[in-house]
Amino acid sequence: MILVIDVGNTNMTLGVYKGEELRATFRLTTQTPRTSDEYGIIITQLLQNNGVDVKELEGSIVASVVPDVMHALNGALARYTGTRPVNVGPGIKTGLRIATENPRAIGADRIVDAVAAYEKYGGPVLVVDFGTATTYDLITEAGEFAAGITAPGIRISAEALWTKAAKLPNIEIRKPGSILAQETISSMQAGLVYGQIGQTEYIIEKVKEESGIRKLKVVATGGLGRLIADETKYIDVYDSFLTLEGLRIIYEKNRKNNR
Repeated sequence: MILVIDVGNTNMTLGVYKGEELRATFRLTTQTPRTSDEYGIIITQLLQNNGVDVKELEGSIVASVVPDVMHALNGALARYTGTRPVNVGPGIKTGLRIATENPRAIGADRIVDAVAAYEKYGGPVLVVDFGTATTYDLITEAGEFAAGITAPGIRISAEALWTKAAKLPNIEIRKPGSILAQETISSMQAGLVYGQIGQTEYIIEKVKEESGIRKLKVVATGGLGRLIADETKYIDVYDSFLTLEGLRIIYEKNRKNNR
């Protein structure tokens, strides 16, 4: 079995794979400072609670967009799981060619999502990740990471509303009964949800137009991806575990180097 970890700006998502089967998943908050011992104790306890014996782990792999946690996390994995963690970054085998102006600037999470989408659904494919930021990444039929777009995530937009406007409250992000809102909370929900849908559809259409790729499969992932995917025909597939699957695939591609 292997342990895969996606370290995002808000949450850290962990999964355990036995072969191609995802056996368990759990989450931690990223923004809480922790020592390597704290990470180690929490991770081993979560594994135990999910029926996973640490001794059964043969390896681990991490994709992170938060450099500050990596020293403590890598130390915890080495000490408490007995694995040598693989970190997704320059030099690792992915099966994709990064054809952007500065390949090293592409976030590890975006590379991992792109690998999973290309391996599972083929190319050309556009990956839309509804995370802290909403990202759109284009992978060609030949397996080139060709372009990426970054926009504020729906939670960032919501936070901006209630922190910057004195009379607007912190609200639950969900689709309101109607876009024709008649009070503050549903008004904000309508703007956030339908605004995100509109942005998503316009960017997808623009990517198709400028790339010249009309037959483009669109795969969505991320915490609020299901909410948006269910409301638009522009998204073909919603895959909640796309990032974890990408980590497993990359681990397998680098298996000889992991031993």
